[in-house]
Amino acid sequence: MTPLALLGAVAIGLSLGLTGAGGSILTLPVLVYLAGVAPREAISLSLLIVGSAALVGAWQRARAGELHFLAAGTFAGAGMLGAIFGAKLTDLVSPAVLMISFAVLMIVVAVRMLLVKNTTLQPEPECHPVRCLLAGAGVGVLTGFLGVGGGFLLLPALVKFARLPLRVATGTSLAIIAANSASGFISHLGEAPVPWLLAAVFSVIAAAGVLIGGKLVSRLPELALRRSFALLVLTTAGFVLWRR
Repeated sequence: MTPLALLGAVAIGLSLGLTGAGGSILTLPVLVYLAGVAPREAISLSLLIVGSAALVGAWQRARAGELHFLAAGTFAGAGMLGAIFGAKLTDLVSPAVLMISFAVLMIVVAVRMLLVKNTTLQPEPECHPVRCLLAGAGVGVLTGFLGVGGGFLLLPALVKFARLPLRVATGTSLAIIAANSASGFISHLGEAPVPWLLAAVFSVIAAAGVLIGGKLVSRLPELALRRSFALLVLTTAGFVLWRR
């Protein structure tokens, strides 16, 4: 386990804690290229690490009153079912196609982050059942298929479909990521051996990063954070495509 891999684990946790997203989209490249884990094995490992760290972050945000339990339950319930279905699709593609698909998804997400505008609007939360269930299921499918927690998709979905304020959406996203990741990890069990020591080290470091990020988030400009992270995601996507 290299120092760069450990720094990657810190980055995973910090991005989750600061934005309620992003840790999952970094985890797969960190495991494959910095920790030397095979792509298929990295998917289940990614879900375990991200899920553990997100659970710690959700607990922290719930204590601060920044978690909408109804939206979390609706999105998580649909997302866990979607993750089981998505996990079945992973074996249908080669590792190369899997990583290229992941890189393309990262580029799309980064562009969306760069285009987002700051807003002071604080709508009344309203999680419409049908819209929230469909959005949650879609995120869950991606969670199981690519080994991503889906927070980068959950945040805009929670703001749009559940009308949550951004800080509440961030905390709620962490709770949903934890549930979706757990479902996806269970679905992948038995497909490849799990390096439990590596999983434990990465999970502890990432969880610590989440807690630190949660403390820092109120002191940093949200728009600047998102755009900085988008540039990091674009860089990571470029690296993945270059290695292919």
